[in-house]
Amino acid sequence: MSLQRSSTADKNIVDRSKPHRNSDVARAVRKTRDRLSQQSGNPDFDRELLKLHARAMVSGVTAIPLLVVAIAAAGLFAGMGVEILIWALLAVTCYTALALIARRIDRTEAAEVKPAQARRDFLLAHFASGLGWAYFASLGCNACALDQFPIVKAVILLLAMAATAIMTSSLSGALLATFVVPVAAYAGIGTSLWVPAEAIMLVLLVVALLFFAYVARHLNRSTVMLLSFRTEKDGLIAELETAKSMSDEARRRAEEANLAKSRFLASMSHELRTPLNAILGFSEVMAKEVLGSMGNPTYRDYADDIHDSGQHLLDLINEILDLSRIEAGRYQLNEEPVMLLHIAEDCCHMMELRARNKDIRITQDFEATLPRLFADERAVRQIVLNLLSNAIKFTPTGGEVRVRVGWTAGGGQYVSVRDNGPGIPADEIPVVLSAFGQGSIAIKSAEQGTGLGLPIVQGLIAMHDGEFQLHSKLREGTEAIAIFPPTRVMEELPALPMRAVAAGRRR
Repeated sequence: MSLQRSSTADKNIVDRSKPHRNSDVARAVRKTRDRLSQQSGNPDFDRELLKLHARAMVSGVTAIPLLVVAIAAAGLFAGMGVEILIWALLAVTCYTALALIARRIDRTEAAEVKPAQARRDFLLAHFASGLGWAYFASLGCNACALDQFPIVKAVILLLAMAATAIMTSSLSGALLATFVVPVAAYAGIGTSLWVPAEAIMLVLLVVALLFFAYVARHLNRSTVMLLSFRTEKDGLIAELETAKSMSDEARRRAEEANLAKSRFLASMSHELRTPLNAILGFSEVMAKEVLGSMGNPTYRDYADDIHDSGQHLLDLINEILDLSRIEAGRYQLNEEPVMLLHIAEDCCHMMELRARNKDIRITQDFEATLPRLFADERAVRQIVLNLLSNAIKFTPTGGEVRVRVGWTAGGGQYVSVRDNGPGIPADEIPVVLSAFGQGSIAIKSAEQGTGLGLPIVQGLIAMHDGEFQLHSKLREGTEAIAIFPPTRVMEELPALPMRAVAAGRRR
């Protein structure tokens, strides 16, 4: 049999078991990611790339100058003259100018950066620093003790090339602008091609320049892709924040509207009960001819109809009032120790006459002894009466309603009402659990009712921290179970020994 539960008495039932996804949004996001993963660059990120390059140059402002100073110190130690100091001063000056340009762009807002001008300034500064390395490539050292000084220069150029490739990956073309001239100067001035070792170092420099340029280009593409994903993520976060704010506002308005509705229903129900009581009283007096004979039996029948209609309307108003109080949180529980067995038995006796009119048998299956519950007796009685009323209403003539009261597996207590009626389709159970909701069977059979009985039961059970379950299957019947938690069960105190009782009396 299908098991259905509901934690709210609201008529808007949301099925959270089905995944709700916006396929158009998901498809657009997937298409955008595929497009970003295939393209090599995006002109929209020029400013961000320039800012990243400026930040990298500012953070590594001392790396290349320290390398230059170390090379100059090693050259002086090897016996090179003042030329190495001139080169060191020129190289440090060029890198200082590059650092100043980078600092200026780093401190400028991204929206105010002019990409074309900033890129041109960076490339010119890198080209100027490359002229310093070209001057280093043209240096000679006749007084040095090193036999393979050109090889040492090639190794130093490789180190500088690798460091520059890593630092300038955000700016495409910066590596070539820096080291094309130094490699050419090394080939034309400082290398003897008839020496095999120097020729190999020249080829190594050319291949290394192309390889590092390739690596720098791929690092640039990776940076662009990361920026694209970051922009997409920021856009999605902004959309989610907007949707969340709209949802919060809609929820706040819905809560205010629901509270206003509950207050209105509570107020109107109270205002309507006073004239209805007068209608019921006067119609009953007229129907029973308390003040004298009416003379026409039709008038007496009309008075009975007025009384019955007024009673039905009063019952409806009372149900609306109870549901409104529960939803508004104004239903006050008068909690006290109650016996669930006695309440269920009384309710069965109260519904016995109604069941006999439809030739329905009410059977009781109660536990022998159950401790008391700490609950509101009126609420518990209303829960049992509503469940019995529904069961008798939809049980066919000659059927059976079975009422059970006992222990739950967790130590709580439950009351179960089962009928052998037509049952409820699985897709209609959320409807019958909602306020004013009625299933197709109730509509076809024109059963009188407002659809408030089960929502009231749910609300009252929830106020007792309990649980309401509804099992139903077509052509087999329905079972409604109201479960009270173990915290509501009161343990019985052990009996005092007779000696202790007698001693207490003497005192």
